[in-house]
Amino acid sequence: MRFGINSFLFASPFTNASTKLFPQFVKWGFDTVEIPVEDPSHIDPAHVKAALDKAGLACGSICACMGPGRDFRGTAAEQKTAMDYCKALIDQAVVLGCPRLIGPVYSVVGKADAVEPAAQKKEWALVVKNLKQLAAYAKKRGVTICVEPLNRFETDFLNTCDQGLKLLKAVGSPALKLHLDTFHMNIEEKNQAASIIKAGKHLGHFHACGSDRGTPGNDHIDWKPIVKALKKIGYKGDVVIESFTTDVKVIARAAAIWRKMEPTRNEIAVKGLKFLKKAFK
Repeated sequence: MRFGINSFLFASPFTNASTKLFPQFVKWGFDTVEIPVEDPSHIDPAHVKAALDKAGLACGSICACMGPGRDFRGTAAEQKTAMDYCKALIDQAVVLGCPRLIGPVYSVVGKADAVEPAAQKKEWALVVKNLKQLAAYAKKRGVTICVEPLNRFETDFLNTCDQGLKLLKAVGSPALKLHLDTFHMNIEEKNQAASIIKAGKHLGHFHACGSDRGTPGNDHIDWKPIVKALKKIGYKGDVVIESFTTDVKVIARAAAIWRKMEPTRNEIAVKGLKFLKKAFK
């Protein structure tokens, strides 16, 4: 098991210049970095890979930023835009030596509304069709896609572990797994540990986030059963801190961060990692 940090805590967008963050991540004790690629043109993956190697850091995951126009349940144009974007990220993952593409790889974030059952069925079929194509593309390139259920305020499509497992079954690809996040689960799941156990071998990625998007451990989440559940299912993937602060304005607005959660963002990284290493022993 490796511990990682999502670069959104320090930069948006992530560019070639953002690789200057890597030595500090290593100094703090992180094994991996999770890179949200807002637009494939923002980075030269070969340049980023060289910086990773120099710092002694691995890119554990590329985070898909499903912004406006990228929607596998949207119009034909939006579906194509989403497909082209996600395929480009998979290609970049190969160059980076990154094993997985993670996040809400199904619909634009923020699309949350009451949808009639007939429309839900149609949207579901569209996402399944598109993910079958994308998963086949990823499988050929040795990359795993990990789909992340989000809370009800960020999507109406996929909110729970059960829904995620249903989607995996419908797509039926070994290149598609589940990505769970304690922040979203804190809102949507009855029992986080039980959901992790239910995910079992299908869990491909994990975000350890504070209940308020702040420092894991400095929150009200009961972490002991979560750690126990991850160990019980034999989870060997990355455990990544994905927190946001008001320092990065674009992400703060997107994630509805209107106040300072912690004294500094460095503290989130340092104290969060210290807590997780102690919790996992």
